[in-house]
Amino acid sequence: MNKKLMLTLGLSSVALLAGCSSTPEETTSQISALSAQVEELSKEVDALKANKDAAMAAEQAKEAAMAAQAEADRANERIDNIAQSYTK
Repeated sequence: MNKKLMLTLGLSSVALLAGCSSTPEETTSQISALSAQVEELSKEVDALKANKDAAMAAEQAKEAAMAAQAEADRANERIDNIAQSYTK
């Protein structure tokens, strides 16, 4: 009886494992689909990085322009003070 039980369990486990396995074509198609998804997501990440870099460059340009404007205002104020001292 013990041998019959072991034989039955062994055959049923082999049948179960055989039923769960997928064919090589299915596996290949799944791998291809996942590779395509990874490639698409990589392109999206690259695009987002490019957008972020462009936004950072624009922010840096804005900060540089504001600093230049502040420096120009300060220089104009100095020139105005010099001009007022000559007229007195």
